Amino acid sequence: MRRFSVASGFLLLAALFGAHADEGMWLFNDPPVKLLKDKYHFDVTPAWMEHVQKSSVRFDNGGSGEFVSANGLVMTNHHVASDCIEKLGTPGHDYIQTGFMAASHAEEKPCPDLELNVLESIEDVTARVNGAVTKSMDASEAQKARRAIMNTIEKESLDKTGLRSDVITLYSGGEYHLYRYKKYTDVRLVFAPEKDIAAFGGDPDNFEYPRFCLDIAFFRVYENGAPAKVEHYLKWSAQGAKEGDLVFVSGNPGSTSRMDTVRHLEDIRDKSNPFTMDYLFRREVLLRTFSERNAENARRAQEDLLMYENSRKAYIGMQDGLQDPALMDKIRAEEKALRDAVTKDPKLREEDGGAWDQVAAAVDTYAGIRERFSLLERRDRGQLFDRARTLVRLAEETRKPNAQRLREYSDAQLESLKQELFSDAPVYKDLETVTLADWLSVFASTTGEDNELAAKVLDGKSPANRAAELVAGTHLDQAAVRKQLAEGGTAAIEASKDPMMLLARLLDAPSRVVRTIYEEKVQEPERQAYGKIANARFALYGTNTYPDATFTLRLAFGEVKGYEENGKPIPWTSTFSGAFERAAEHQSAPPYNLPKSWIEHKNGLKLSTPFDFLNTADIIGGNSGSPVVDRNGELVGIIFDGNLQSLVLDYGYTDKQARAIAVHSAGILEALRGVYGAKALLAELQR
Repeated sequence: MRRFSVASGFLLLAALFGAHADEGMWLFNDPPVKLLKDKYHFDVTPAWMEHVQKSSVRFDNGGSGEFVSANGLVMTNHHVASDCIEKLGTPGHDYIQTGFMAASHAEEKPCPDLELNVLESIEDVTARVNGAVTKSMDASEAQKARRAIMNTIEKESLDKTGLRSDVITLYSGGEYHLYRYKKYTDVRLVFAPEKDIAAFGGDPDNFEYPRFCLDIAFFRVYENGAPAKVEHYLKWSAQGAKEGDLVFVSGNPGSTSRMDTVRHLEDIRDKSNPFTMDYLFRREVLLRTFSERNAENARRAQEDLLMYENSRKAYIGMQDGLQDPALMDKIRAEEKALRDAVTKDPKLREEDGGAWDQVAAAVDTYAGIRERFSLLERRDRGQLFDRARTLVRLAEETRKPNAQRLREYSDAQLESLKQELFSDAPVYKDLETVTLADWLSVFASTTGEDNELAAKVLDGKSPANRAAELVAGTHLDQAAVRKQLAEGGTAAIEASKDPMMLLARLLDAPSRVVRTIYEEKVQEPERQAYGKIANARFALYGTNTYPDATFTLRLAFGEVKGYEENGKPIPWTSTFSGAFERAAEHQSAPPYNLPKSWIEHKNGLKLSTPFDFLNTADIIGGNSGSPVVDRNGELVGIIFDGNLQSLVLDYGYTDKQARAIAVHSAGILEALRGVYGAKALLAELQR
């Protein structure tokens, strides 16, 4: 709960921390009313906020979207939609490459395991969560008490409202809010363009500008077998954004580290990021090699390969930011100012209780388990092993009272977990084999092949041969088998001779050990320490601030605006003509090859139409698919990327060159009209 608000707080914050007027990923229950009024003369009303909030959609696979018609039509990015699009494909139908358009509701294709969430309400439960943890508790007791009360709050809310209920940690432990979502699980693909225009320029142009991407896709949500009727949706602006406009971005930024201590950021820079980057490079090479063997392999791996390419480039940019002395000097100065202010205030000094040292100790503890924790709890070992792990833990966790379960197995989370677990989406055993073999190789290299656990895991075989044996022998690619094991509970799990289940059981105990260390010795102490630091910030600088991103709905705002690079002005928008010119510059060689549909319809297009555009809104990964709206709450674009200079936004905001990149609403209409002849879709958007 925020405390000690002072009238001059934000002015002091701005003076000490150099806050920018367009900075912030703001909570919907605490919008930046004064900032918007002072700079842009815009009055944020509760009705405007509610409309934008309930028009916004979260994709459970890590992206954002928005309702754009009363009949449940949802728009997001092609790269957010591609997980579903790839799963709908077959060896003879690669909808990622060819695109897809349903001629009627009957032709809209159901996604096998996609969940969309719409935020209905937010409740501050900080006092209740913190009240469950007493000063007499050690870290283990505190972690269990905090987990128990969070699980309990979520279950009570689910039972009372029927809505998905998530307790979200904000300000790294300074506050806890209960988010309630309306959930849609009958989601059907309506339209997707070809990958060659959705991701025109491919990896070379990723995080670059100018861009020429129609990075969009449309879905429809259904209820009781019919298109859902929604009250709140964004009306389409045919004119779209223009230079100098105030725009808003409503989406779900994934995570940022702006509140981390200097010691924490130094560990991320020197240890954590390099460790992750090595993994990303390795997995990208693996998938690229697999893809180059034949066209079907390329189809199967393209979604994962795109994700790793994107992550690799993003981490390079993030690391560049942390290695920038100017940024780190600024962060050090900000921390010193805060710590000096705490030291001078006897009450804050007493409440602080060595919070910065507590964070440092947690960071040191994590350094000792980083590799084991990543290998056993986080690394991608493929769908088959992950489903085996889920089945093993589902049986074990659901035997416990709800309050004592791991967070992802609480009653409030089970429905979403089971939807993914029992999905009938295709599983490709050849891709699973190379993925698991790579993990086994890293596992053996990290632990040493003479390690007792590694010896049991490999069972006397090479990683490649062991992976091939495990994947060939498992039946977990069949949804019916997974359901049977889940329904059979612990007895069925223990009786199973499926090799992947046996591996999951073998690794579960050591995995739980390292997870317990992480939760009790790293996560809980960090939450307590960062909570104290957050309260010190509130006391000194007031409550006009925002928490780090948590993949929950936030409001950002900014100006449609270009920038200058190497003395050259970068215009705020690209145009359709620029796409054809860029293709010609590269002799239409991949990834600069426009789809056949665009070549054939070039003469029917208005080539001066805005295509993609820039704005200064504060975004990060997870904002992909976020609507860009104007003062009237009308849709003027959709976020799909940021430029290279924006990658530093994980650690601090700047609007000097950092820009969010969006597809222009007028450009979307022009493409639907001039290239795809999507008359029904156009009519629905323009009602």
